[in-house]
Amino acid sequence: MEQFKNIGLIGRLGSHKVVETLKRLIRFLEDRHYQVILEDQTATVLLGHGLQEASRKMLAEICDLVIVVGGDGSLLGAARAMVRTGVPVLGVNRGRLGFLTDISPDDLEEKVAEVLAGRYLMEERFLLDVEVRRDGEPIGTADGLNDVVLHPGKSARMIEFDLFIEGQYVYNQRSDGLIVATPTGSTAYALSGGGPIMHPKLDALVVVPMFPHTLSSRPIVVDGNSEIKLHINEHNETYPHISCDGQTHIVTKPGDWLYIRKKPHRLKLIHPLGHDYYEVCRTKLGWNSRLIEG
Repeated sequence: MEQFKNIGLIGRLGSHKVVETLKRLIRFLEDRHYQVILEDQTATVLLGHGLQEASRKMLAEICDLVIVVGGDGSLLGAARAMVRTGVPVLGVNRGRLGFLTDISPDDLEEKVAEVLAGRYLMEERFLLDVEVRRDGEPIGTADGLNDVVLHPGKSARMIEFDLFIEGQYVYNQRSDGLIVATPTGSTAYALSGGGPIMHPKLDALVVVPMFPHTLSSRPIVVDGNSEIKLHINEHNETYPHISCDGQTHIVTKPGDWLYIRKKPHRLKLIHPLGHDYYEVCRTKLGWNSRLIEG
């Protein structure tokens, strides 16, 4: 188990509950003589904190552990910054679902203490890289832990594109777009689009059409090392958008090519002992819900 000394904190902005949880966490860590470093944007909501501040890029360089207080979206943003150096990430849930941020604020001190004492589970999650090329030249790159999504942007028009997997032609499609999701993202946007739930340990990708103009188009699960290539057909009248985790965006134009591949670096995600993926699914997806009789 890794020894943690320098601990970075990232919090979702605009929430007084997040601020309260951060203050509790800072008191807890300082009482145990850990070096606490605040992300510079998070520091703006903790005036007079007296702690060292650093950018996300710097946190990834100098911290042994980064704790994210917020929802899954907050952790997704942090993950893309932390994955490059391999610093482990731990999530405290102050959002809605909490598939990734799985420590409850009610158990904050107890569960964080267990992690700092070396009692935790660590798993690795892979991310996706996307590159957009125009006339053979790269014009934009981004990465995502959950998914890469081709969508119309503000337009309501359908997109026509060609899909290739590992260099093999799959189909031409007219639809509202396409979702390429990791196992981590299979319970996010891809699930809403009718995709399967994939266990996080799977080395696979799912390709999910969004409202395709043919009833035979269905999600496809492929090897995680596959290169997925999309060609935006020249006669499209819109400029489709690429979104990664719903947070980073690239605007394409007809004729562009999209290349989606597994990122060489992996995110180290920490869970408290007793973490159970299926229990998370039962709780977050309402699998235990029953109709009330009478």
